[in-house]
Amino acid sequence: MATARPAARPALAVTVGEPAGIGPEIALRAAWAARARANCVLIGDAAFLAMVAAELDPAIRIAALSLQALRNGGLPQFGPERLCVIDVPLAAHVVPGKLNKENGRAVLATLDAAIAGVQAGHFDAIVTAPLQKSTINDAGVAFSGHTEYFAERTGSAQVVMLLAGQPHGPAAASPSPSPTLPPLPPLRVALATTHLALKDVPAALTQERLAAILDVLDRDLRAKFGLAAPRILVAGLNPHAGEGGYLGREEIDIIAPAIAAAQARGIDARGPYPADTLFQPKYLQEADCVLAMYHDQGLPVLKYATFGHGVNITLGLPLIRTSVDHGTALDLAARGLGLADSASMAAAIDSALQMVAASGAGRPG
Repeated sequence: MATARPAARPALAVTVGEPAGIGPEIALRAAWAARARANCVLIGDAAFLAMVAAELDPAIRIAALSLQALRNGGLPQFGPERLCVIDVPLAAHVVPGKLNKENGRAVLATLDAAIAGVQAGHFDAIVTAPLQKSTINDAGVAFSGHTEYFAERTGSAQVVMLLAGQPHGPAAASPSPSPTLPPLPPLRVALATTHLALKDVPAALTQERLAAILDVLDRDLRAKFGLAAPRILVAGLNPHAGEGGYLGREEIDIIAPAIAAAQARGIDARGPYPADTLFQPKYLQEADCVLAMYHDQGLPVLKYATFGHGVNITLGLPLIRTSVDHGTALDLAARGLGLADSASMAAAIDSALQMVAASGAGRPG
């Protein structure tokens, strides 16, 4: 049975991602900065992380724990003066910026350890640093991404990729001349399809798929974000949302019926709206989430508005999982430590803590 910990300091499993990228650096920086609020337990090669930590900041203290020790006795009662690392040894020496397929399976093992840790009650949520899909595939394991892997490992029938963040910089400035328009709320963009070729998107959109996605969105926005009555705006697929059928019939035949059926189930879903005008302050003020039909319909707007501070969240899982809004940045890692921006990792930790609080999630016992 896991050792009890103070409720005010939830335990987060933080996987450090691709070792040759910026993941280890940003995980260490963000975890150390959040140590008073969260017990961020890093999962990766303990010796490698200790070396990185010593170069980043000599004040960072590491305490290693084996996977077996975690399984047998749970997490020790470490205070905020040190970071616990669950040791998942790498197979090969790490050269910053250079991928090595010999380490692919070890990277995947960190995800397995995090999932098992939540299921065993050791962790309240999982936060993931970016990994390199090609390294895992080159290691002989078919892998399409974090989202799909977590769905498979937890037996989740329908998962939804949601990116979220608070608009900042020029993107946060309202184009409206009205001085009374309130600041933009957090921007949340969910995807009906993820990493598909554009030519394959129309066939992937069905009423059944959209129904399942809207159900997940409504349920998790309530349960994990604490929203009593989530408002979901749905984008069309075609220009001008199909222009009454002249530019495509997906809105008429698939999207609108799925929205109507969701409304009949008590879900506040509206649309379909033309995507080129949907992301305006006057509409976003009335929305808790936007559902885009494909990857590059919704994410360019989200990343323009929040990049570097955005969070990738997987909905539909029986656990909380957040991540950064960027990749491994191998070129930056090759230039040395101290250059990576850990803001998105910090935001992912903050989001996980907020979701733990909103959902009342906790470890048994």
